[in-house]
Amino acid sequence: MFGFYIIKQYERGVQFRLGRINEGEGVRGPGLIFVMPVVNRIRRVSMRIVTLPIESQGIITRDNVSVGVSAVAYYRIEDAIRSIVAIENVSSAISQIAQTTLRAVVGRHTLDETLSETDKINQNIREILDVQTEEWGVKVTVVELKDIRLPDGMQRAMARQAEAEREKRAKIIAAQGEALAAGELGRASDVMMAHPLALQLRNLQTMVEIGVDKNSTIMFPAPLMSTIGEIGAFLSREAAAAVSGPPPTPTAVIPGPVDGELEQTAGPQTSSGELVRRNRLRTSQTDLSHAIATHVTSRARSAATTCARMLRRWSTAPPGGALTVKG
Repeated sequence: MFGFYIIKQYERGVQFRLGRINEGEGVRGPGLIFVMPVVNRIRRVSMRIVTLPIESQGIITRDNVSVGVSAVAYYRIEDAIRSIVAIENVSSAISQIAQTTLRAVVGRHTLDETLSETDKINQNIREILDVQTEEWGVKVTVVELKDIRLPDGMQRAMARQAEAEREKRAKIIAAQGEALAAGELGRASDVMMAHPLALQLRNLQTMVEIGVDKNSTIMFPAPLMSTIGEIGAFLSREAAAAVSGPPPTPTAVIPGPVDGELEQTAGPQTSSGELVRRNRLRTSQTDLSHAIATHVTSRARSAATTCARMLRRWSTAPPGGALTVKG
C-alpha cells in the first residue's frame, strides 16, 4: 500500500521513518510526495510568520509605578526539524517566554523611560527572545509594545504636569514678546526724541485710525488739556485775590472840630474843595472795585467749577497724546 501527500508552498513536511528522522529525507516538500504508509509518517510545519499577542502584564517600574503593558510579537520557523524535536509546542513556549521577558525588561526602566524609549525596550525584548528561541529553530522578527495603561491617579498627575508645562511655555513666550516690544518701543521713543514732529505725526495717524469707523468720538490734543488746567489755576488765583479785596491805600487824615468831616489824602497845601473832590473820587473807586471784585468772584467760581468738572472727566485720558470722551 502506497501513500501520497500534497505539501503546500508555505509548508514543510517532516518525515519520520519508524519514529526516527533520517538526515537525508527529514524535510519533504513542497509539492506531491510519496511515503510508505506504515513505515513513514509526515508532520506538517508552517513556515509563515506567526502573530503572537502578549497579554497585558501588571508590571512595577523601577520608580515603583504600577502599569499594565501589553505587546505583540512576530516569529517564524526557520528549522522545521528542531521546531518539532526540540520543543513540544512552539507557540505556547514563545508566548510564555515573551511574557516573562516583557516583565523583566520593563521593570528595569522608569515610567518616563517606558513611555519615551519604547524602541529601545522593543529591541531589548527581541534580542532576549532571539537568544532563547534559537535552539528551537525559531526566529523572532519583531516585538512591539502595544498598550501601556496607567492608574487613574497617575494619569491625572501627568495631565496636570503637562498643563503646567504648557502654561510655563506660554508665559515664557509672552515675556519674550513683551521684552521685544519694549525694546522696539525704546528705539521708537529715541527716534521721536530726535525728531519731535514724529510724535505729532503719530497723533495724526491715531486720529485717522480712530476716524475710520463711524463713531461719536471727540478727541482733544494733550496741549489743550494743559492749557485748560493753567486757565483754571489762573482763575482760581484771581478769585482768591478778589475775595481778599484790594490792598489798603495810605491816607492822611486832617483833624477838624466837626464830626463826619471827610478824610483828606493830600498834603497841607491842598485846598478844602480839592480834598472833598478827591475823597469822593476815592469813595467811588472803592465802591466800583468792590462791585467788580464781586462780579469777578462769581464768574471765576463758575469757570473754575466748569474747568474742574472737565478735568475730572478727562483725567483718564490715554498717554498717547490725545484725550477721548465717548459720546
